[in-house]
Amino acid sequence: MQNTGTRTPATTPTHCPYCALQCGMNLTPVEGGTVEVSERTDFPVNRGALCGKGRTAAAVLAPGARLTSPLVRSGDGALVPAGWDEALDRIAGNLERTRARYGADALGVFGGGGLTNEKAYALGKFARVVLGTSQIDYNGRFCMSSAAAAGTRAFGLDRGLPFPLEDVPRTGCVILVGSNPAETMPPSLRYFTELRENGGTLIVVDPRRTKTAEQADLHLAPRPGTDLALALGMLHLVVAEGRVDEAYVEERTSGWEEARAAAMAHWPEYVERITGVSVPELREAVRLFCAPEAAMVLTARGPEQQAKGTDTVGAWINLCLATGRAGRPLSGYGCLTGQGNGQGGREHGQKADQLPGYRKLTDPAARRHVAEVWGVDPDALPGPGRSAYELLDALGTDVRSLLVMGSNPVVSAPRAAHVEGRLRSLDFLAVCDVVLSETAELADVVLPVTQWAEETGTTTSLEGRVLLRRRAITPPDGVRGDLEVLHGLAGRLGVEKGFPTDPEEVFEELRRASAGGPADYSGIDYRRLAEENGVFWPCPAQPAADDTHTADPGTGTDTRTRTRTGTGTGSDSDSGSGSGSGSGSTDTGIGRVTRTATGTGSGMSTETGSGSSDAGAGLRVAPHPGTPRLFLDRFATDDGRARFAPVTHRPSAEEPDDEYPVLLTTGRVVSQYQSGAQTRRVAELNAAAPGPFVELHPRLAARLGAADGDPLAVVSRRGRAVAPARITTGIRPDTVFMPFHWPGEGRANTLTNPALDPTSRMPEFKVCAVRVETVTS
Repeated sequence: MQNTGTRTPATTPTHCPYCALQCGMNLTPVEGGTVEVSERTDFPVNRGALCGKGRTAAAVLAPGARLTSPLVRSGDGALVPAGWDEALDRIAGNLERTRARYGADALGVFGGGGLTNEKAYALGKFARVVLGTSQIDYNGRFCMSSAAAAGTRAFGLDRGLPFPLEDVPRTGCVILVGSNPAETMPPSLRYFTELRENGGTLIVVDPRRTKTAEQADLHLAPRPGTDLALALGMLHLVVAEGRVDEAYVEERTSGWEEARAAAMAHWPEYVERITGVSVPELREAVRLFCAPEAAMVLTARGPEQQAKGTDTVGAWINLCLATGRAGRPLSGYGCLTGQGNGQGGREHGQKADQLPGYRKLTDPAARRHVAEVWGVDPDALPGPGRSAYELLDALGTDVRSLLVMGSNPVVSAPRAAHVEGRLRSLDFLAVCDVVLSETAELADVVLPVTQWAEETGTTTSLEGRVLLRRRAITPPDGVRGDLEVLHGLAGRLGVEKGFPTDPEEVFEELRRASAGGPADYSGIDYRRLAEENGVFWPCPAQPAADDTHTADPGTGTDTRTRTRTGTGTGSDSDSGSGSGSGSGSTDTGIGRVTRTATGTGSGMSTETGSGSSDAGAGLRVAPHPGTPRLFLDRFATDDGRARFAPVTHRPSAEEPDDEYPVLLTTGRVVSQYQSGAQTRRVAELNAAAPGPFVELHPRLAARLGAADGDPLAVVSRRGRAVAPARITTGIRPDTVFMPFHWPGEGRANTLTNPALDPTSRMPEFKVCAVRVETVTS
C-alpha cells in the first residue's frame, strides 16, 4: 500500500470490501488490471488507517486469484468453462423445471451480508417476484440477528450503532461484550484507546484474554454461554446498591417491574457460580459503569451467537435502561456489526421475513406499499420463509434447487459437514462468486461476478451511515455484475422489466420502496453520498409545501404534518416567483429534527443539512440531514418508551458432560476474514495466519500430554476437527478456541451446534460441548 493522503487524477475514493467499518481508501489503477490501495484521510471513521486485509484487498483482483469465466458441470462431473448464455440458460432452465415439478417453494435463494444494498434489494425482489418463492435468507442471519431482534423489541428499531463511533471516546465507560476489535476491525481500536486517554474506562467481557482485553481497565472472563447471567447479576447489583435512575425509568421506559423481579433472582454469589466471574469483579464492573454521567454497552458475536442470544442482548439493554444509559447523549446500547454490509443487507429484503425499508413481510400495509413500487399484486408476494440454517437443512428435500450469491456456507454454516451434505443432495446448485469457494466447487453452474473495485453501489456501515462505493477499474472480460446476472435470469424466466443493471437506477427504486419504513432511505441519493461522505438513515425525503405525510402503520415512524405559509408559485423545476417562510419539525419516532425554512424569489427553501433531494411535486424544501443519533427524544415504539425484557438465565443448549467435558468457542483472527474464501488467496495474509489452531490452557494441555504445535482432535456430537495446539494462559482452563476461516479437517464449524434462538433463529456458534484428544501420526 502506498501511504499517501493525496489523490491523483486517476484515483478513485471508495471503501474497503471487508468489515462493517467500511474504511475509506483510495484506488489507483496499475498495470495488470488491478489497483494500488492508498490512504484516504478524509473519511472520518478510519482517518486513513487500514488493517492488513484492507491494505492487501487488491490482491484478489488479480487474474490468478479469481474467476474469469462461467463454469458448468460437464458429463464427467468436472467444472469446465462455458459462455454466459449457456450458463444462464442452464440456471434458468433448471429453476423453471424445479418450479414446474415441485412448486415455487422448492426454489431457494441464499444471499450474503457483503452484497451491496442494490444487490440485496434486487435479490429479494428476484426471489419474490420472479421465482415466487418464500425460501430466501442470507448469511447475515449468522451475524447479528439476535442483536437486531433484541434492539427491535426494546427500542422499536434496529440499527447497529444508534450513534456514530466518534461518540465512543467521549463517553465515560464502555462495556465491550464478546468483541475483539483489535483483530476483527483493527482501525476501530483507536476509539477505545482514545476513550481511556480521555479518562474513560473500558470493560471487556470475553472468555479469552484477547488483544482487546489486554487494553481493558477490567477484563471479565465468564464461562462461554453465561453472558446472560452476568448481565443479570450486574443489574441485580444496580438495584441493590441504589443505582437505578428512577426518574428516567418512570419517564422513558415500560416493563421495569417484571425485569427488576427477574434480575433480583440472580444474586451475585449465584452469578459467580454460573459464570466464574467473582463477586468483587461484578461489583467493580457495576461501579465503573455507573460512576460517570454517560456510558455505553457494545455487543458483538460473543453474546449474540447463542441459542439465547436475543435474551442475552436484552439483558445488557436492560442494564442500560435501568441506569438511564439509552437515548441520551454519549450513552446507549449498540451492536458492532460484522460483515461489510451486514446492516444494509438485513434492511432491504433478502432476509426471510422482510421487505425493503426494514418492513415486515407480514404487514399488509408494507406489502401494499412495496407491491405498488414493484408493480405487482400484494397478494402475489409470498409470506415469510425459513431462516438461514433451516433453509440449508431443508436442501435436497423440500428445497430442490438453490441460487447462492455472495456466501460460502460449506465453511461458515454450523454443523458444516451436514450442510455440505445437504448442498450435495440438491437437484441443482448455482453459485455467483468472485472466487471458486468451497461452496462453488459443489455447484452445477458457477458465475464469476465483479468485485468492489469494479462496480458502483452502496453499503451501510455499522454506524447506520449509507456509503457510496465507486468503480475504479473495468472488470476482466468474462466477468459480469450480480445485477446483470439477475437481469439475465429474470428475462429468461419471463420477467422482462424491473431488473435494471445500473446500480443507481436500482437505488432510486430502493429509495421509493423504503420510503416511510423504519429504514427510510428516500432522502438519500448518489450525489448526496458523494458530497457528504455518507448519510445516516433514517433520512426521509422532505414533503413538499402543505403536504401531509403519513407513514405506514406499524413501522415505528409517526405520522407527521408539515405546513408552510407564504405566497408564490413553484414547480419541479423550481421556476416561478414568490416568497415564503415557515418552520416545522419531523418526528421520525426516533428523535426530533427541528428546522426553520425560508424561501424568496425562486420558490426554493433552505434549512439545516446539505446536499440535494427531490421532495416530490410542488415547492421543494432542503433535504433531511440524516440521523446520526437515534432516540434522543423518544424511542421508535408506539408509545415512545423503551421496553425492558423480563429475561432469566438458562443453560446453553449443550452443556459439558463426561463424554464431552470441555467447552468450544469460535471466532476470527486478524489476518483472515469470515470463511476465508478471499483472504486465503492473499499470500501476505496466509503467511501471517496459515491455518487453523486449537487454543487451550496449559492445565488442559498438561492433562492431555500435549505440547505447543502438537496436532489435537476436537470432537463434538456433530464431527471432528484436527488442528495444531496453541497453548496460552489467555483462555479459561475449561474452554478451547478455534478460528473458523478454514475448510477441510480443521473446519471449526464441523463442530458447532445449530440449536436456534427461538426469536432470531441464530445458531449457537459460540458454545458447544467437546472433548479434546491427542492425535498419533
